[in-house]
Amino acid sequence: MLRTMWMTMALGAGVGLAAGAHAEGMTGVSPAKQALVQRVLDKMGLESVGLQMLQAPVADMLRQSRVVVQSRVPADKQDATMKDITAEATTFVEQESAGLRTSTRAIVQSSVAPLLAQKFSEEELKQLAGILESPVLAKFESVVPEMKKAVGDNVAKANAAQIQPKMTALQNRVGLKLRAAVGQ
Repeated sequence: MLRTMWMTMALGAGVGLAAGAHAEGMTGVSPAKQALVQRVLDKMGLESVGLQMLQAPVADMLRQSRVVVQSRVPADKQDATMKDITAEATTFVEQESAGLRTSTRAIVQSSVAPLLAQKFSEEELKQLAGILESPVLAKFESVVPEMKKAVGDNVAKANAAQIQPKMTALQNRVGLKLRAAVGQ
C-alpha cells in the first residue's frame, strides 16, 4: 500500500514536469506515460553526457600540457605554468557547464524521451523505473568500483611478470623513436 501511495505521489508530481518538458516529440502520449518516462530519464543520468564530453578533451589537453611543460619549460616555472593552464581550463569548464547542461537536458527531452515513450509500454516503463529506483541496484552500483578494482588488482598480479618486461621494452622503443625524431 505504501509503495502504491508513493508511486501515485511520484506520478502526480511528475505529470506537471512531463507536460511542459515533453511537449516536443511527445504528442499523443498520456501524462501518466510522460511521468514514467521522466522517472526513467531522471535515473539514467544522461544529463552528465554533455559535461563528460566537455571534460574529457579538457583533461586530455591538461595531460598533454603537463608533458610539454615538463619537457620544455624551465623547472622553476613549471608549477606556475601548470597552475595557470589548469586555472584557465577550470574557468572554461565552469563557464560552459551550465549552458551545456541545459542543452543536454533539452536534447534528452526531445530525443530520448520520445524514444522511450515509443519503445516501451506504460507497464514496461513502470518496471524499468522500479528497477532503476531499486535499492538493490543502487547497492550493486556502489559495489561495482570495488569489484572492478578487485579484478584489476588480480589481473595485474596474475600478469605483471609477463607484461611488465614487455611494457618496459615498449617504453624504451618509444623513447628511442621520440629521441630520434627530435634529433637527440
